Amino acid sequence: MNRTTLLAAVAALAGLAAAPVASADEALAKKHNCLACHQIAAKSVGPAYKEVAKKYKGQAGATAMLAGKVKAGGSGTWGPIPMPPNPAVSDADIAKLVAWILKQG
Repeated sequence: MNRTTLLAAVAALAGLAAAPVASADEALAKKHNCLACHQIAAKSVGPAYKEVAKKYKGQAGATAMLAGKVKAGGSGTWGPIPMPPNPAVSDADIAKLVAWILKQG
């Protein structure tokens, strides 16, 4: 490998290392279509995950309450648009998603 090719390969690898990598839990949010209504940093149909994390930071019982809202749906907390229930999403996946959301703040 000549020097130019080696430098190009190193630069490409450095670029990959610097690129943001989606977490497994973000992939889970995509899999369950959460990102159709929510974004990490900006309000969409539903609140931004950063805002959810900020609102519930340090609150006892927040994890269980949010898991319940994801499973059963809910309305009124973030405005008039209700969150639909997600009964097909496993409790294990919901627990991972809620933990990931709460880390966004």
